[in-house]
Amino acid sequence: VQLQASGGGLVQPGGSLRLSCAASGNVHSINATGWYRQAPGKQRVLVARITSGGSTNYADSEKGRFTISRDNAKNTVYLQMSSLKSEDTAVYYCNADYVAWRGRVLARYESWGQGTLVTVSS
Repeated sequence: VQLQASGGGLVQPGGSLRLSCAASGNVHSINATGWYRQAPGKQRVLVARITSGGSTNYADSEKGRFTISRDNAKNTVYLQMSSLKSEDTAVYYCNADYVAWRGRVLARYESWGQGTLVTVSS
């Protein structure tokens, strides 16, 4: 599956942004889609994740500020971010855990989008 992340940009502290992750390609099913972020000089970490069943989980620092959701008709997952802080500045990546045919069998794969930069600054 190919993932196209978009929606990043420059926002002031306290502001909001909505990121989108559009999936395309020939897949059997997507188990879960997650948003990760990587700040300069730091490791990539999970921000939020949503499963095919609609279950969600968030990093503790994002609970109450970020909301992950999906539109199955559009094969798109969103990350609504509010009350943004300077420490939210990072490149945000979407990730999909999915199943696709490999020959005659189903196999599990992982795919990453290209990342979208979020800068929180006044």
